[in-house]
Amino acid sequence: MTERDSVGVVGDDEVAERLREGSVTVETGTPETVPATDAVVAVGEAAVTAVARAERDPLVVPVDAGRGVRSVPRDRVADAVASLDAARVEHHPLLSVALDDDPVGRAVWDVTLVTADAAHISEYTVASPTDHVGTFRADGVVVSTPAGSPGYARRIGGPVVEPAPVSVVTPIAPFATNPDHWVLPGETVTVTVDRDEAEVSLFVDGTERGTVSYGDSVTLARQGRWRAAVVDSSRSRFD
Repeated sequence: MTERDSVGVVGDDEVAERLREGSVTVETGTPETVPATDAVVAVGEAAVTAVARAERDPLVVPVDAGRGVRSVPRDRVADAVASLDAARVEHHPLLSVALDDDPVGRAVWDVTLVTADAAHISEYTVASPTDHVGTFRADGVVVSTPAGSPGYARRIGGPVVEPAPVSVVTPIAPFATNPDHWVLPGETVTVTVDRDEAEVSLFVDGTERGTVSYGDSVTLARQGRWRAAVVDSSRSRFD
């Protein structure tokens, strides 16, 4: 980038100040007020979540935000911003989330259905628009984007996948000795609670969004995408 270009920063005022010291024009913001710049440095997972959901589609420079978005270390931010003109751009899907047709949010990382009482399990059915994918008894289920696949989904046995228009479905503590996991390329994934034994909580990117009752369905549909910059200092998602 040239000196006359400006960059937004969300999540860390010290990072903003460090860039200013390097003669970069910086506009700071918050998760609630994302700067209206073409590129935004997002420090931490919460900042990436907010910037990725921004309506203006800025190029996101993730900093210390986990492996799924090829984060840059804090001490390499200035180098990353200086090399943005040569950056490779990864496109990550956004998921709209609806509980029985009522919108409850958009997911950058993952959507989780889990029993509120750890001593109980429930039964879930996963379906695509064209097929019944699976029915299983478990503590819950996680549907993650590729960006979310190296997170909680990986810790419970799901695969890590490259950015692509897919969803990764991973049961949580399934009542099975050899559980399945699915990578679904369809536009929509539906998860239905099939057993009236326990209260099931719905989380979108780690924030509770409601309770899923027996017979209710949660529908996840791809709703656009967001752009992440990959530069020489970006970490691998597989290390």
